[in-house]
Amino acid sequence: MNPRGIAFGLIATAIWGGMYVVSKIVLDVIPPFTLLSLRLIIAVVIMAAANAALGGEWPRGQAALRLLAVGMLGFGLSVGMQFVGTRLSTAANGALVTSASPAFIVVFAYLLLGEPLTRQRLWALALATLGAVIVALGNTGGGVQAGSTLWGNLALIIAAVTWALYSVLVKQAAADHAVLAVSLYAIGGGLLVTLAVAPFELARLPFGAVSMDVVWGVLYLGIASTALAMYLWNKSLALLDAGVVSLLFFAQPVVGAFLGHVFLHEPLGLAFYAGGALILAGVGLVTWRGRADKLRGTSGEVRGTSDSEVVV
Repeated sequence: MNPRGIAFGLIATAIWGGMYVVSKIVLDVIPPFTLLSLRLIIAVVIMAAANAALGGEWPRGQAALRLLAVGMLGFGLSVGMQFVGTRLSTAANGALVTSASPAFIVVFAYLLLGEPLTRQRLWALALATLGAVIVALGNTGGGVQAGSTLWGNLALIIAAVTWALYSVLVKQAAADHAVLAVSLYAIGGGLLVTLAVAPFELARLPFGAVSMDVVWGVLYLGIASTALAMYLWNKSLALLDAGVVSLLFFAQPVVGAFLGHVFLHEPLGLAFYAGGALILAGVGLVTWRGRADKLRGTSGEVRGTSDSEVVV
């Protein structure tokens, strides 16, 4: 197993864990898709400059359109729903609910990459999904804001599923193109979506008072959470199996929940812990099975059919 790939994935997800706290603060001033547009513009400028300076690849024609479409899904829909969900819900919920992505990555990796879908992986998907639902329905915070928090949690679930699909599509693309080019075009595709939505959003949700804290928050989201973290995540996908990379995603809710509790004083109720335990159990089940498959494969043993082998 490539240690660099593991390190890249862990750093990316740790950065994203902090992103939920920063987003929660900045979203009180800047509407979701407008903030996302600013974040992507900063990242596109940085990554385009880096790609040009390094003499990187510039895909054209159908290849470019394909990468842009992947970005529309990942950054237009998934990250957009993530920002909407974080605005309506809590930073802790945002980090935890979207951490169900690893189980969904397992399913999409089976459908698109041919990675085996075993009984263990199906159980993992069921546990992680149940955990996300418990958090979404139970950890709403109560009071008059409970309804909006519920809608925010549902948006976060959509973000989790679409991010899983995006990750698998990126792994496919990274087999044919340089990771920096894939990252740049994907972010550019998301920007096409957010720039189209942002004007309608601003008509309903104008800017609040912009302080230096908000400016620093936008820069953090654009430079660290997008340009740097996305490159590291995509690089990890290029170096490791999608199922392995999906497990690294769980560093995100740990960091996000901790920082949300410390800096935003967000309570972590019973539903949060119960849902988190189920998501962790699902991801752990995939981890155990993935390691077992690797060991069997390297030992040269012939795989037979058992209760834990491929069922679909």
